[in-house]
Amino acid sequence: MTTLEKLRFDVPTRDEVSAPNQVIFDSMQNTFGMIPNLYATFAWNDTALADYLALQNRKNTLSAKEREIINLVVSQVNDCKYCIPAHTAISKMLGFTDQQILEIRRSQISFDLKFDALAKFVRETAINRGRPSENAADALFEAGYTKANIVDMMMIIGDKIISNYLHNFTQIKVDWPEVPKI
Repeated sequence: MTTLEKLRFDVPTRDEVSAPNQVIFDSMQNTFGMIPNLYATFAWNDTALADYLALQNRKNTLSAKEREIINLVVSQVNDCKYCIPAHTAISKMLGFTDQQILEIRRSQISFDLKFDALAKFVRETAINRGRPSENAADALFEAGYTKANIVDMMMIIGDKIISNYLHNFTQIKVDWPEVPKI
C-alpha cells in the first residue's frame, strides 16, 4: 500500500467531527440542505473549517460576480475537479450563462471588458505565483480596479488555492453536477 493510499481521506460524518464543527454542519444543513463534501473535509481539523469560512466570507470590495470569476479562473488553473463544478453552480445562481462560464474558465471573456481584464490578471497571477505581467496589471487598472481591489483579489486567490489544493490531494467525492471540460 502506498503512502497516499494510507492517507486516503473520507468525508467525515457529523459524529466524527468536533462539537464546534458539528454546529457549523448543522448551520450548513439548515441553510443549504447539505454539507458540501469539501467543507466537511476541512472539519477533520477542529478549527480549519471555521477559519476557512471566516476567510471566505470576509468583507471585501469586489462584487459576488467578480469573486466567482476569481474562483472559477483559479480553480481552472489548478484543475480542481471539485471547485470548478461548485463555482459553476454558484455562478449560474448569480446569473452567468453556461457560455459565459466557459469564457470565464478560459479567461477569454467577450461579454464584459472589465471582467475580461480581471480574469486575465487572475489567471496570470495564479500561473505565475503572484507575478502577473505588466500588461495584465495595466489592463486591470485601466478597467477601473484599485489597489484595495487587488488586495482583495489576492485574498480570494489564496482562499481558492487552499480549497483547490485540499481537494487535489484528498480527491474526495464531488457532490456537484458535472461540467464540461475545456
